Amino acid sequence: MNNPPELTTARLKLRALTEADSEAVVEVFTAPEMSRFFKADFSDPAQAREMVARRLAYDGPAGQGHWVIERDGEVAGIAHLRPSTELPGGVSELGYSVAVKHAGQGLASEAARAVVDYGLGALGLPAVWALVHQDNAASLAVTGRLGFLDVGSGVHYGDTHRVLVALPAQHGRPHHIELWVPDLARAERAWGWLLGRLGWREFQRWPAGVSWRLGGTYLVVEASPATTGDSHERTRPGLNHLALHVGTRAEVDELADGGPGWRPLFAERFPYAGGDAHYAAYLENDDGFEVELVAIEGPPHGS
Repeated sequence: MNNPPELTTARLKLRALTEADSEAVVEVFTAPEMSRFFKADFSDPAQAREMVARRLAYDGPAGQGHWVIERDGEVAGIAHLRPSTELPGGVSELGYSVAVKHAGQGLASEAARAVVDYGLGALGLPAVWALVHQDNAASLAVTGRLGFLDVGSGVHYGDTHRVLVALPAQHGRPHHIELWVPDLARAERAWGWLLGRLGWREFQRWPAGVSWRLGGTYLVVEASPATTGDSHERTRPGLNHLALHVGTRAEVDELADGGPGWRPLFAERFPYAGGDAHYAAYLENDDGFEVELVAIEGPPHGS
């Protein structure tokens, strides 16, 4: 179902494409220049309508899909964020087209930035990809202004395209998490096993502590001499639990029984203790720290 949320910018409104927009979108594509970098000729109304119909038939992850770009109530173009049919791994691909009459006014950059920020921020995507025809200088300039990285080229959509990727900014993201523990050896055994299974690697070590790192974030366990208590209670004010992404449901299944220093929580309601649409395992370690392991994607194990 094509139902992405409404996005607004200084000059534009991006709202979900509907069947009622079909003729307005066809009108946008009547100029031959709009089809210059496509294999189809969308100046042919029949081909343009088929393109709109394909977009309306979108059936992918919630929150992604196709937008119309409106300026002052007029349909000025279209944009999309959807799983790529050209790139492997189900990655999300950005697309945008702005009518010739609105060219040169920065609207494509404004709309594309809104979609990228939404994908990386609100949806938490690990990356947003774009495929831009190698001769489409205007569109390449848009991705350049948005900070996309050019990672090569390939034949996509029947012609040579640049392959570009936008990655989340570090600004506002966690730098590190520090947990004070009563017993360093016990904490290192538990957290080392779990974080190691999730791809974290040891980062720092000193007499009172150890840390593990994944990307730009690291987690510390420390037996600090300034600790004022000898136990952690997750139901008291303070840290209740840590929630960590896990790549697939199958990997959540593998972790659900726990491991060295960890035991299952809410096992009787696994894997939906957090709700019917939330596939996760909950573990508690010997020091009372809770973790929630949330599947990013994939079918249930064994399905």
